[in-house]
Amino acid sequence: MVYLFLGTGFEEVEAVATIDVLRRAEVELTTVSVMGERSVAGAHGVRIEADKMFDEVEFLNSDMLILPGGMPGTLNLEAHAGLANLLREQNKKGRWIAAICAAPLILGKMHLLRNLQAVCYPGFEDQLEEAFVSKERVMVSGNVVTSRGPGCTIEFALQLVTILKGEEVAKAVAEGMLVK
Repeated sequence: MVYLFLGTGFEEVEAVATIDVLRRAEVELTTVSVMGERSVAGAHGVRIEADKMFDEVEFLNSDMLILPGGMPGTLNLEAHAGLANLLREQNKKGRWIAAICAAPLILGKMHLLRNLQAVCYPGFEDQLEEAFVSKERVMVSGNVVTSRGPGCTIEFALQLVTILKGEEVAKAVAEGMLVK
């Protein structure tokens, strides 16, 4: 099971496009609100109805945890103690964590990027503590996938499909979406 977390002020393109691409690939994905309600407003006023509230999910044996960026969405994700504990546990088990845009700063501040290569939205690099910062659009290092921002979302999502379902499925999804 894959979980994508939503906090008020999330970057809509990063959340919605990632959800769309993963569901096209038939990845079992649940959206999870870390706010006090299922309806979560994005940074530009687009509302998403999350599948579940954080406290409704057990997160047993999760394959991947996904953090979209955006402001103040990233800060709302970072402030959620339950999510922080879940990220630590996921990392300890060596399971996949993916973050895009500003969201990699959460992993950096938690020291989950130690000795890994990582990328983020320009200007947040100093918060990728103990990471080797790259300029790539999407970076896979260890059990962590990071990406730079909204314009990189399709590449990011297709990389997640490659990890979860294989290269052939990712290629088929990309072709169906007319991605070069």
